[in-house]
Amino acid sequence: MPIAVARRGPFGLVFVLALGAVALALVTQHRWDMQPCPWCVLQRLIFVLVGLAAGLGLLWPSRAGAWTAVLAICVLSALGAAAALWQHFVAAASASCNLTLADRIMSALQLDALLPEVFAATASCADAKVNLLGLPYEFWSLGLFIVLGAVALGAVLRRAG
Repeated sequence: MPIAVARRGPFGLVFVLALGAVALALVTQHRWDMQPCPWCVLQRLIFVLVGLAAGLGLLWPSRAGAWTAVLAICVLSALGAAAALWQHFVAAASASCNLTLADRIMSALQLDALLPEVFAATASCADAKVNLLGLPYEFWSLGLFIVLGAVALGAVLRRAG
């Protein structure tokens, strides 16, 4: 089996998990009234970008395409993990997360105006501090970012060896 074909499975998994995370976030927001803060919506954007990077790996079936996709997925996953940790340990302890880095990024990209039901922050960081099945919401995000990066990296390292 060619290396490029063997890598398609992990990229498909990363694609589905990353975009599934955004779908689940939208369900928890619109059905369970768990409103997102700027750091939450920034993580949504990063999940979308991870999904797009995985899509690149699916559409560019070569060694160069796989490594480019893996590099993008790993960098984005690291940024997402950092955002989740920052949200938990810094932003959630603040009364306001207005004009933080996350807020400035989302405002500059104007995604909150283009797709407000997905990317508009509707709660402060302190108000958005909630648990889902007994764990802080952002820890679910952190765990998934780690899994996504590990799946992508593991796929190319296994095939390269």
